[in-house]
Amino acid sequence: MIRRLYNWIMDLAAHRRAGWALAIVAFLESSFFPIPPDALLVPMGLANRNRAFRYALVSTVASVLGGLFGYLIGWLLYDTLGQAILSFYGFEEKFSTFVSWYHEHGALIVLFAGLTPFPYKVITIASGVAGLDLVVFTIASVVARAGRFYLVAALLFWFGPAARRILEKYLGWATLAAGLLLVGGFVAVKYVM
Repeated sequence: MIRRLYNWIMDLAAHRRAGWALAIVAFLESSFFPIPPDALLVPMGLANRNRAFRYALVSTVASVLGGLFGYLIGWLLYDTLGQAILSFYGFEEKFSTFVSWYHEHGALIVLFAGLTPFPYKVITIASGVAGLDLVVFTIASVVARAGRFYLVAALLFWFGPAARRILEKYLGWATLAAGLLLVGGFVAVKYVM
């Protein structure tokens, strides 16, 4: 089953409209969607490593725009939509403590979340709720998301064929590791907040 899913994603990654799918996933992930754009960025970079940096740019721009949408959710719609999203992910109880951290470390929090598997959508909404300066939020988001996606693109560009062989050989273990990172990000939020 994992092999069929992998083959389907690799076919999708080679499709001429894959960039649009990547942009949509990156935008949605930054505001409410649980699947990170890396799920498409990596196979797209493996399918065509000469476009890896273009895909990183698409991911960065769409992710930052999605982050601004998440900020807007927190700023304008926290009482309705924002709380529902945080409740869905189980973060509403410790959210007020987390918001108080913004008064001291807002930019660092955005940088940390943007670079790691930590659920970035929680940070974008929290930034809006806390009223983190929009310029600070945007700059930190651009630096963090570009850093993350361009690092992935560089690795795919330099080690693409070898990475693809290793990934295909150890697909089950790679899927397990990716799943653990995703779940680990949500667990980290539960215990950090």
